[in-house]
Amino acid sequence: MKTIRIGAGAGYSGDRIPPAVELAEKGDLDYLVFECLAERTIALAQLERSKDARLGFDPLLRDRMEAVLLACAGRGVKIITNMGAANPQAAGQEVIRIARELGLDRLKVAVVQGDDVLTSLHDQNLTLLESGAPLQSLGSAVLSANAYLGAEALVRALRLGADVVITGRVADPALFVAPLIHEFDWSMSDWQKMGQGTVVGHLLECAGQVTGGYFADPGYRDVPDLARLGFPLAEVSADGSAVITKVAGSGGCVTTATCTAQLLYEIENPASYLQPDVVADFSHVTLTQVGPDRVCVEGAQGHQRPATLKVTVGYRDGFIGEGQISYAGPGAEARGRLALDVLKQRLEASDIEALDSRYELIGVNAMHGETLSAGHTPYEVRARVAWRVATLKEAERVANEVEAMYLNGPAGGGGVTKSVREVIAAASTLVPRDLVQTSITMLEL
Repeated sequence: MKTIRIGAGAGYSGDRIPPAVELAEKGDLDYLVFECLAERTIALAQLERSKDARLGFDPLLRDRMEAVLLACAGRGVKIITNMGAANPQAAGQEVIRIARELGLDRLKVAVVQGDDVLTSLHDQNLTLLESGAPLQSLGSAVLSANAYLGAEALVRALRLGADVVITGRVADPALFVAPLIHEFDWSMSDWQKMGQGTVVGHLLECAGQVTGGYFADPGYRDVPDLARLGFPLAEVSADGSAVITKVAGSGGCVTTATCTAQLLYEIENPASYLQPDVVADFSHVTLTQVGPDRVCVEGAQGHQRPATLKVTVGYRDGFIGEGQISYAGPGAEARGRLALDVLKQRLEASDIEALDSRYELIGVNAMHGETLSAGHTPYEVRARVAWRVATLKEAERVANEVEAMYLNGPAGGGGVTKSVREVIAAASTLVPRDLVQTSITMLEL
C-alpha cells in the first residue's frame, strides 16, 4: 500500500534548524513542512512590512532554506510552509534567490495568497469572539486581519507541480493535510479522511513536542538524549492511518504518552475541533505503540466543515515598560519586597495611567502567587515591575524608575535590566467563506 512520509521541520517561528536538516537528509521524506506562525506572529510581520515592503516574511526563512533546500531538491522532497507570513510573494522571491545562490538550475515555487482580508472587513458587521464587542470598536488600532485558509489552495499549488509551496495564515493541520489530499486523491468532502488527516497534522504541527520536547520531567517522564531532540515524521497510508516516528538515532522518543500530550494540546473540545477543512472528532482516536519510537494513529472522525472561517485580527494595544533588579544574600526577599513597595508607591503617585500592571518576585511568587510560596525563604530573588501604558514615553518612564533603584532603593540591588516594547494584541472573529478568495503565483528558476 502506498505510504507518504511527511516530516515536521519546525513547530514555531524560532524553532531549531538542525533537526529539520536531519529530516531532509535522513528521513526519506516525500514532504517537509515548516509550521512557523502563531496568533500574533503575522501581526508582527505586518508591522515589519509596513516599515519595509521587502520584509514581512519569517526572519529565519533564509537560514532554513539555505540549510535544507539542496538536500530536498536532490531527494525530490517537496517543501510546504507558512513562512510567507504577511508577505508570501516576497518570501517566494527570496526562495528563488536562495536556490540560484545554491546553484540549483530548476525550482518551482508556488505562492499562495488570499488570507489577508483586512480591506474586506471594513463594511462587515463582525463581532470579536473573545469580548463580544464589535470589530469596529478597535478603530484605527487594527493592524492586520488574516483568515485561516484550509488545504484547498495548497492542493492546487501541488497539482501545478510546485517544489516549494509558500503561504501566509493557514490552519496548522492543513499544511499536512494538503499533501495527503494531493497524493491519495482524497475528496475534500470525505469527512472521515479529512478528520484522520487533521489528527496527523495536529500531532506533527508542533514538531518536537511529539518527540519529547516540552514533555520531559526528570524522574517522572524521562526523555533520552533531549539535547539531540529529533523532529517527527509520519508514515501515512491512503486510508489516513499513520505511524508517528522519527529518524533512527536521533534524540527524544515517540511514545503513546508523548503523542497523547500533543493530541490534547490546545484542544478545547476533542469531539469538535473546528478547522477550515472539517470539524474533526478526536474522541475515538487510538494510539498504539507498534515498535520503538513508532506509534500508530487511527480512529479520527470528521463532520462537515464550518460555514465560516476564523480571522485573527492584530491590533496595537499600547506599550509595556518593564524593569528587573536582583537582590541576594540574607534578607534578599525582604529587600525585594521593599523594592516593589517603593516602586508601586512612586509609580502610582505619578501621572502615568496603568492599563495593566504587575509587581512580582521571580523565584517567590511570579508564577503561582503568594499561597504556594509560603514557608520558602530564598537566598536570591529578582524583582520585576511591568506596566502596560498608552505611550512609548510613559513606558520608558516606568522602566527608568526600576533602574533608579540602584541609588534610590534597598541595599544590594544589582543586575538591572529594562525594556520597552509595543504591544501587538490579537483577537478573533468569523467571516463568511465567500469573503476569502485565494490565488496562486508560480515562480520558476
